[in-house]
Amino acid sequence: MSASPSASLPVDVDRSSSRQQTRDTAADRGGTPTLLALALGSFVIGTSEFASMGIIQLFSESLGLTVPQATGAITAYAFGVVVGAPLVTLTAARLNRRTLLLALMALFMAGNLLSAVASDLGWLMTARFISGLPQGAYFGAGAVVAAHVVGAGQAGRAFAIVMTGLTVATIFGSPLATFMGQALGWRETYLAVAILAAFAFAALWQWVPRTSALDGVPVIQELSALRKVSVWGMMMVAASGVGSIFAVYTFIGPIVTDAAGLPAAMIPIALGAFGLGMTAGNLFGGWLADRHPALGIAIGYGSALVVMAGLAMGGTSVWLLLPGLFGVGAAMMVAIPTIQVRLTTFAPEAPTLMGAMNLASLNAANALGAWSGGLAIDAGFGLLSAVWAGFGLTLAGLAIFGLTLLGRDWHRR
Repeated sequence: MSASPSASLPVDVDRSSSRQQTRDTAADRGGTPTLLALALGSFVIGTSEFASMGIIQLFSESLGLTVPQATGAITAYAFGVVVGAPLVTLTAARLNRRTLLLALMALFMAGNLLSAVASDLGWLMTARFISGLPQGAYFGAGAVVAAHVVGAGQAGRAFAIVMTGLTVATIFGSPLATFMGQALGWRETYLAVAILAAFAFAALWQWVPRTSALDGVPVIQELSALRKVSVWGMMMVAASGVGSIFAVYTFIGPIVTDAAGLPAAMIPIALGAFGLGMTAGNLFGGWLADRHPALGIAIGYGSALVVMAGLAMGGTSVWLLLPGLFGVGAAMMVAIPTIQVRLTTFAPEAPTLMGAMNLASLNAANALGAWSGGLAIDAGFGLLSAVWAGFGLTLAGLAIFGLTLLGRDWHRR
């Protein structure tokens, strides 16, 4: 009888230890608050990026620029992302992902404060370049943290969760920022984004777990991914094919008011329609990427071509304009989680860099789309020629993807 209590003690201790280990593991992993904090950060970043396109007419007029000239500020942001994605990620490779996310959000906040006080195009372009530097690394580090939370085998879902904040920004953040710009001024838009960035910083500080599981890796390990042909091929697929989003989105304001002859009050509604499409496409794309790794790009790009052809020919009608904008956003976002999954499959040793390079590719698409759309408009082909420019970019991306599938040994290189 006396042995019974002592015999049960190790069992109780084991159970207590097991329960404590479970609690510690859950704390290390984070949970829904962590995912919401990551999404808030991407929401703020997306609001800043896409609001610039909604207020382009405002700051172009304020600074004495034509709309095509003002796209320089949008291109500068995209260039900042393209440069910052590898540069910042590699420089901070050894940093814990939590520390990195906080530093990136602080830099983003500073860039938007500088944007709010810009006095000429050169200053604004510099400020937007600084604002863009953290974006690629943020999404790369955010995808790693999200994957840590959701668990193995769900890379597509993890990236889609981080991207959800950006797509929701196109529904609410960008239209509201555009409305604010119209009501108060474009400088107030960037100031409001900086304030939101401060809230995102606080959320990341509070909810991203402090754990060694999120420690960085040696720079050489990240760099090794850049030697793979398959990685560069997939980046080309993204940079060219997704350019159609930005060829269309950059010129939504002028297309709504000048091509379709609608009042400026319709611009936020048009932005919201595009954003709803992006969000729906992103959620479906995340599900598809984890189950059928190649279909996302083929379905996304292929359906985008059909929608853009209809939009380019019938975009002067509000009955075709809004569904067309929804369709372009939805179709293109179906492809993006698949691009991320394929990149991390090609280079599993460098997940942060692959997330960053995906965003770098998408912002190369941003610059390419804005440039090609502006070039078509400047050539005198009309505002809807920007949609045809996007059509050509996506067609090129689909062709490149087809070539990567033909080179089936790429995935082993």
